[in-house]
Amino acid sequence: PPLAQTLQGYLRALEPLLPPEELAHTRRIVQEFGRPGGLGSKLQGTLERRAKLSKNWISDRWVQWAYLESRQPLPVHSNPAISLPRRDYNDWRSQLVFASKLIAAVLDFKAKINTGQLPVEYMRGMPLCMELYPLLFSSCRIPGPKHDYIAHYGRSRRVPTHITVVRNYQFFQLDVYNSDGSRMTESQIHAQLLRIRSQSWKTDKEPMGILTSEHRHTWGEAYNRLLRDKLNQDSVRLIETGLFSLCLDSPVMRISDEKYASRKAAQILHGGGTFSNSGNRWFDKTLQFVVGEDGSWGLLYEQATAEGPPIATLLHHILEQEKTVQQISLTRGSFHLNTRKKWIHVFFTLLINDLDVHVFNFERFGKELPKKHNLSPNSFIQVALQLTYYRVHNEVCPTFDIASQRMFRGGRTEFIRSPTNQALRFVLAFDDPNVSREAKLELFREAVDAYTALTKQALKGHGIDRHLLGLKLQAIEEGLSIPKVFMDTAYGLATHWKMRTGQVCSHLMVVFFNCVPDGM
Repeated sequence: PPLAQTLQGYLRALEPLLPPEELAHTRRIVQEFGRPGGLGSKLQGTLERRAKLSKNWISDRWVQWAYLESRQPLPVHSNPAISLPRRDYNDWRSQLVFASKLIAAVLDFKAKINTGQLPVEYMRGMPLCMELYPLLFSSCRIPGPKHDYIAHYGRSRRVPTHITVVRNYQFFQLDVYNSDGSRMTESQIHAQLLRIRSQSWKTDKEPMGILTSEHRHTWGEAYNRLLRDKLNQDSVRLIETGLFSLCLDSPVMRISDEKYASRKAAQILHGGGTFSNSGNRWFDKTLQFVVGEDGSWGLLYEQATAEGPPIATLLHHILEQEKTVQQISLTRGSFHLNTRKKWIHVFFTLLINDLDVHVFNFERFGKELPKKHNLSPNSFIQVALQLTYYRVHNEVCPTFDIASQRMFRGGRTEFIRSPTNQALRFVLAFDDPNVSREAKLELFREAVDAYTALTKQALKGHGIDRHLLGLKLQAIEEGLSIPKVFMDTAYGLATHWKMRTGQVCSHLMVVFFNCVPDGM
């Protein structure tokens, strides 16, 4: 986007958040940064040249900065989870039958990607980039000392033909293709899942998957120690290269029907703790399907590779097109470490206990109500959230919603900043008895329309946050001092997100949720 346009948008986004004197100070810094021939102009020129020479001028940098350089643990802080409607069973036999169908359906989806049969997706009449789909399979995040990286094995010379199945903290390699390349049938897969169950009774083994829940530096050190042992190294590589992981969980701890949905969602997100199912996770893996004995199921994914909409498409295929596919080999993965990491269990338990998850269905109305009044449903919700936060905390706060950038090749996401001047005027008037109902309705419509305009701008690649990040990272790459505009108190306040939202359009009754680290 043009530099002047982004800087103007940035100042407008600050107006509802800052008092006048602070805003005036920031405006002077922004004007200095954006003056012709100044630092901003030079950085802009470099970004424009970069855009001409690469398929996408920001996506790689965004993934590196937002995900791979973060040292926070992946569960709770980063990995999103999808909780799906509970299946109508409550025993391990049905669990394995459903898991077999799920595996077959995922393999069918992968076959459509490989053969080019997956239809191109569209948004507002525009085709969307489909490059993420092949990367979902046989990929894994790898911990590093200063930053992580993503390993993609799907395009290697020997394409992986196995998945990883985890039960009672024990990892199994399950080949899902025949020697002639054909996919296994559901019945063959089911037979192997029965074998896995018979070999995975509870033992005194350490839940090695818990290591992946740690701070990235700590996990990186443990990872390097693991790889020194040949058996451990082979086991880790099988997990990393597998098409995806399947976690066969024990039932969700049930307190009441009212709290079951929330507990189920939390179990998908983090496994419920070290004495529950968290040892069945390998949080670095891109795709982890979770199937519980009590009919609970969902998906946990690592978002440096994955994105919400492609994940929703995959889940839709699983639910709507479970197709059958025809000896299977089974190897057991074993781990051993000399040091027992009891303190990691304590840390992860504290992390889980510090998180509240509440799932509920709002049934008074749905998207048809705002649409009937020519209002965008998502914009309607965003303004409602601003009002709710204001009524609880007596202030508006930095908030973002997610906009897809897949109209561009290699595009990932952009932020839409929810607080606007129009939203502020509405929330200030809402509880004022001196403002008429008609005036409040008009202010509400103006706030919704303003947010809709920001959404359209972001979808066209003209949001402000990725552009500002690109300018900042470009300065760092060139060895320059970080520009004052990014050291300003206002920038820190405006990117300390107190509310983070995102919707994934889907026909499914699903719950998408995750917690994003501050500053991202």
